[in-house]
Amino acid sequence: MANIGTTIAPWMIFFHQSAVVDKGLQEKDIKWERVDTALGSLTTVVTASFIIVVTGTLLRGAHITSAAEAASTLMGINHYAGTFLAIGLFDAGLLGAICISLASSWALGEVFGWAHSLNTKVRQAPWFSLMRFFILTAAGIVVLIPRAPLVVITLFVQVIAVTLLPSALVFLILLLNNKELVGKYKNNLIQNILAVTIVGVIVVLSTLYAISTLFPNLFK
Repeated sequence: MANIGTTIAPWMIFFHQSAVVDKGLQEKDIKWERVDTALGSLTTVVTASFIIVVTGTLLRGAHITSAAEAASTLMGINHYAGTFLAIGLFDAGLLGAICISLASSWALGEVFGWAHSLNTKVRQAPWFSLMRFFILTAAGIVVLIPRAPLVVITLFVQVIAVTLLPSALVFLILLLNNKELVGKYKNNLIQNILAVTIVGVIVVLSTLYAISTLFPNLFK
């Protein structure tokens, strides 16, 4: 539950890029887009930290099989904490559904040459709209399957996510060092040092997370 942000992280990179194009932003908008990205990142980190600290403190040792059960259990311990957790999980789930469905539909549209924009009508971009509908429907069906191991499914999705994230970040750094593509916005030495350090930490943490999920008894 505390790793919802990790689950959608690889898709957020592609979502952000496609959203910038879809909104028709220009070079003059880069400053404000950076502010928007910073605020979004800060909000995500604060929300994730709240979930980690609260659930780790109040639900330690509790047998939890779903996010709804976690919020419900927490309600019995602290009504306000349970309410905030429920709101946070709902917000994270809604954000994930929107981002993943849109990012996937935008990516498929680019690959196959379909019209892929939120600024076009459904009739003008039928495949784009159909893919969004299919992805959202499939996700809803999985959640509604009786006795579906949602926690296990979430953990394995996160393993896939943390496997894809490092590779996406490495290619992003390479693109940011290509002067022909980014011009004067090419990374300087300090930016590269920070980027490589962050990606290195993410790679290590992602690898440890994947190993601990696939082999839970390995580190005991």
